[in-house]
Amino acid sequence: MSLRLGDIAPNFQANTSLGPIDFHEYLGSGWGVLFSHPADFTPVCTTELGRTASLAEEFAKRNVKVLALSVDSAESHNKWIADINETQHVNVGFPIVADEDKSIANAYDMIHPNASETFTVRSLFIIGPDKKVKLFITYPASTGRNFVEVLRVIDSLQLTANYSVATPADWKEGEDVIVVPAIKTEDAIAKFPKGVKVIKPYLRYTPQPNKD
Repeated sequence: MSLRLGDIAPNFQANTSLGPIDFHEYLGSGWGVLFSHPADFTPVCTTELGRTASLAEEFAKRNVKVLALSVDSAESHNKWIADINETQHVNVGFPIVADEDKSIANAYDMIHPNASETFTVRSLFIIGPDKKVKLFITYPASTGRNFVEVLRVIDSLQLTANYSVATPADWKEGEDVIVVPAIKTEDAIAKFPKGVKVIKPYLRYTPQPNKD
């Protein structure tokens, strides 16, 4: 059975490019991104891991730890990291999980037999401090992921975890947000002192509450 939103992310112990880890212990009380790639020494994956490394400060300031995964060995990962650092002009500082027996990939439903019986698709999971799955996205092997979009989603998830708001289409950090339908308009006006703009009884905007 595949994972669903709100499920506890399966814990695992594994060897990585940085040594053994326990996944839940590694995340601690922060957020996590776990993303799979089909294989080491492949071109799209090289650019993806390079892009993730270049955004290390952005993930860190959001209290997010990143882990990549493939069914290759930790030894292979470390050899590949040298290529990533060289070609993408970065320093990969996050762990790449070795999943040679595919146990983690199967727990996270990362292998889609109609696409490939042996390699993982490009699955990405965002996991909250409660260890629950907050979002997952799956791309085909041929399409590289947009990690700026991943950061945008994390901004939305972290905002909506702390305030009674949702984010509209194409929302970006600093833009107005939507008051959730469960809050009555008169209560929303008291709750959000920056103001509430009522478009329809069910569609109400307010400035992002955690911005000055």
